[in-house]
Amino acid sequence: MGMSYQIAAFYHFADFPDYKDWQAKLYAVMKPHNMMRGTILLADEGINGTVCGDKKAVQILLNFIRQDERFRALAVKYSESENHSFSRLKVRLKKEIVSLGQDGVNPARDTGMHVAPEKWNALISRDDVLVIDTRNIYEVEIGTFSNATHPQTTNFRQFPDYVQQALSDDDKNRPIAMFCTGGIRCEKASAYMKQQGFQEVYQLDGGILQYLENVPKEESLWQGECFVFDQRVTVDHDLQEGNHLQCYACRMPLKPDEAEHPHYQKGLSCHHCYGTKSEKKQQGLLMREKQIALARERVSRL
Repeated sequence: MGMSYQIAAFYHFADFPDYKDWQAKLYAVMKPHNMMRGTILLADEGINGTVCGDKKAVQILLNFIRQDERFRALAVKYSESENHSFSRLKVRLKKEIVSLGQDGVNPARDTGMHVAPEKWNALISRDDVLVIDTRNIYEVEIGTFSNATHPQTTNFRQFPDYVQQALSDDDKNRPIAMFCTGGIRCEKASAYMKQQGFQEVYQLDGGILQYLENVPKEESLWQGECFVFDQRVTVDHDLQEGNHLQCYACRMPLKPDEAEHPHYQKGLSCHHCYGTKSEKKQQGLLMREKQIALARERVSRL
């Protein structure tokens, strides 16, 4: 039996003007550990990341981040995988750790009320509550809460347009409950809605992943699988790897039978994006697929 890898997903909003200095520091902490892979985003609004590696290396990283007083309360969601969930290690400097594209939105100072997963069912079952899934449409199609409203966004930056076009002044006095995968998008979305004058805004604490971990399956109001941003693609209610694949050319999740479609070529195309890439882009995707295969082979030998 092979080794088990620990996956740690985390984020924290904070005033972080020195974020650029942290890029080299985080590389210095993680690079000595050959098994550490994943992506960490840094911006002046905080930190957001998902990493995978052996448990000791993951804890060394998290302990380093929490040494800074601003990130002492860093919340982390853990899961396990028999396979490594990432092929590379990246620490990126960004304008936002989750891109909404709206000035003045600061979740570190004002955000919605956090609702524990154990109390979520009661809240979203109320007739007066508007439940909003802040994720993208391809995520919603894989799984969601049965009574949720879906903004039909293809990226999170479209969420403000949904609020302005679909919600009215009357909704500003209505209880609104939002959720996303791990909490970061609905935290920023709730901060935006508070800025726009919505009075009673709630968010699922820890997101869908925490709900699946805390709420027994027989009591769950969740339907389907949950998309995750790593090589597992989706997880089921037991947080085990789901049944979906992913097209790494356009990032769309695919049902197992969609891999049999004649337009599916691993790493190059699927029926969603076939024929949309230039020859130069296709060559780049082919080279990327070869590099990923080599990286996975190296990881499997460690």
